[in-house]
Amino acid sequence: MDATQEPTPDNNLPPAQVSLAESFKYWLKLGFISFGGPAGQISMMHQELVEKRRWISERRFLHALNYCMLLPGPEAQQLATYIGWLMHGTRGGIMAGVLFVLPSLFILIALTWIYLAFGSVPAVAAVLYGIKPAVIAIVLFAAWRIGSRALKNNVLWLIAAASFIAIFALQLPFPLIVLAAAIIGYVGGQIAPEKFKAGGGHGASDKSYGAALIDDNTPSPNYAQYSQSRFIKFSAIGLSLWMLLMGALALQFGWQGMLTQMGWFFTKAAMLTFGGAYAVLPYVYQGGVEHYHWLTGPQMMDGLALGETTPGPLIMVVAFVGFVGGWAGELFGQGSHFISGASGAIVATVFTFLPSFLFILIGGPLVEATHGDLKFTAPLTAITAAVVGVIVNLALFFAYHVLWPQGIAGAFEWLPALLGVAAFVALFRFKASIFQVIGVCALLGMAIKLLA
Repeated sequence: MDATQEPTPDNNLPPAQVSLAESFKYWLKLGFISFGGPAGQISMMHQELVEKRRWISERRFLHALNYCMLLPGPEAQQLATYIGWLMHGTRGGIMAGVLFVLPSLFILIALTWIYLAFGSVPAVAAVLYGIKPAVIAIVLFAAWRIGSRALKNNVLWLIAAASFIAIFALQLPFPLIVLAAAIIGYVGGQIAPEKFKAGGGHGASDKSYGAALIDDNTPSPNYAQYSQSRFIKFSAIGLSLWMLLMGALALQFGWQGMLTQMGWFFTKAAMLTFGGAYAVLPYVYQGGVEHYHWLTGPQMMDGLALGETTPGPLIMVVAFVGFVGGWAGELFGQGSHFISGASGAIVATVFTFLPSFLFILIGGPLVEATHGDLKFTAPLTAITAAVVGVIVNLALFFAYHVLWPQGIAGAFEWLPALLGVAAFVALFRFKASIFQVIGVCALLGMAIKLLA
């Protein structure tokens, strides 16, 4: 029976072994079609790998997803890495994770170059005019989606409100808010554990789509068995690789050089992405816009708009940040805009995703040691609640720049406001996809500008 054929109820035979080449084809295809954010990407993988191809069973898929949900970083990319690793070892994991990201990197480099080189062209400006209000709606919808899942009691609502005040009014740095939330969660979990049981994890499932290649009771392969020597070896390799890359940048450009600082900054960003890409965007904004001045606030919003229209993890907006910073810095001499921008995009991407690979390759064997359900810890529950407040602040920041482009004393932009409301209604009420909303708003933006 073909491995991609839908199973029948009496189908008890697992599919044939999958070669590395066949696996390569699937992960490459996924890298080009993985629109829709983490929820859409995880759904795509479930439909293809669990329901159709049956490479992995429902329980094992959710077990891996539970672990990835606990980690900082893009959970969909980490899930792809985990499944690739479970099927073909270290090379399979690296292959799956890289192919999940690589198409998006190339596409974003091309789109960012067009944006910087031709952004003042009326047609491009008109498209962005329509997309920006959609971005506000998308970020607000993300806050609602995470909040409806995470804020299950008054304590968690209070944490979300406090985090909003901390970043909006007190302008505290995002890492400090994450640390404070984690401490509150840890202490609260000891005092009132029932208040910190809410979370966004995925439970076990009894669904079956037929016998899977990696089934519920399939023993983990030898390379997925935990051993202390393997743990130490991979930890040392990962740390050495990071130090080698950072050292090379520091030797070439100096510690204060832009690419070196990008490597350091995006390493820290990679460790703080609890709650998904929307949660880390305020930190990237604080660093990229306010501290390093690699780009402006409006450019950051344009980057998010471009990121929403490309496949791959939304956190790939870091490639836009790196490209814009490198482009402006002309790191390799006068006229080196493109090569400088591409270098910045690559550095930002590598240092953002390197920890994700290490989390899987180092922690995967520990997870495979038990197939019981993983639960969110109390600190992570509190962090997720704090993330809601931070995302709301991000939406207000974007709304301010779009609706009052000349400042609060200037004219209010009614048409973008109406577009934003319509986009939110489409997402919330009619369950439209992000890609559909972005596309329609881009067309409406062009129509508005043509008729103006």
